[in-house]
Amino acid sequence: AFIFITVLLDILAFGMIIPVLPHLLASFYNGDVSKAALTYGVFASVFIVMQFLFSPVQGALSDHFGRRPVILFSNLGLGLDFLLMAVAQTLPLLFLGRVLSGITSASFSTANAYVADVTPPEKRAAAYGKIGMAFGLGFIIAPGIGGWLGEIHLRAPFWVAAALSLCNFCYGLFVLPESLPKERRAPFSWKRANPVASLSFLSHHPEVFALAGVLFLIGLAHMVYPSTFVLYADYRFHWGSQMAGVTLMIVGLLAAIIQGGLIGRAIKAWGERRTLLFGLGMGTLGFTLYGLAPTGYWFWAAMPIMAMWGFSTPAAQALMTRQVAPTEQGRLQGSVGSLNSVAG
Repeated sequence: AFIFITVLLDILAFGMIIPVLPHLLASFYNGDVSKAALTYGVFASVFIVMQFLFSPVQGALSDHFGRRPVILFSNLGLGLDFLLMAVAQTLPLLFLGRVLSGITSASFSTANAYVADVTPPEKRAAAYGKIGMAFGLGFIIAPGIGGWLGEIHLRAPFWVAAALSLCNFCYGLFVLPESLPKERRAPFSWKRANPVASLSFLSHHPEVFALAGVLFLIGLAHMVYPSTFVLYADYRFHWGSQMAGVTLMIVGLLAAIIQGGLIGRAIKAWGERRTLLFGLGMGTLGFTLYGLAPTGYWFWAAMPIMAMWGFSTPAAQALMTRQVAPTEQGRLQGSVGSLNSVAG
């Protein structure tokens, strides 16, 4: 329950600044959208690079020191980072804040390792589905709140995001127990914590390596939403930003229903492997229907089918956690986090 709330609050914090960060950058260029867009691209890239570099580091640190201190440090770091971005009056300071947020947001991999620690193998897919539901709910709510706050003041979403992250830290400080006993911890080594070593770790477990490839392709396919969907919908269906936003909100709602409510029943009925294959099949069919949809109504009709793609990721994650030792769950999730960053 704590990890669910942690992820939800983190996603709310991140999601709230999405609508306002481009406008904040434009304010440094006196409203020059072209320069702001270029800078925003640099900010987005450095955020992903930091996640790529530090996801395996945080995973390895959590295997050595335990999950609790890594998660708490990340929440505290995020809160201080959002405060820095709220008060930054120069682009270099704002850029530094984005670098720090990329480093500290790598804690999602540690949260997944925590779930593996406290959940029996047969229930992990359902637990990861609930984490997916937290992502879906966060992205449904956060951009709307961020846009509304941005209308009040351009930096208001950063202050609220900082408050959420610091509340998360305080909540964890008093509520979160450690999930990894000392006898199950592994020694830390920088040689094993770098991104190249983390990918090498996957290659030493053939079953995990294959499933990691599946998760990488899922992540790569999912990038169609943040990268091209809005432009595609405008070109194909003449949707404005409001209609595209409503559609993405419905996508998030359907994802929350599938991953939060139905994944556990599917695993119980079909098993993890069949659930994974069913989810991948529905994703393939859903994207095909999206591409063929002649009107927006046909696109919406395909959305429930596409939502069942959400069965695949929790099932794959649960299968992967069965293949590695309890002392390596952090490294596993850190490696997966690096792969997702490469996809991004």
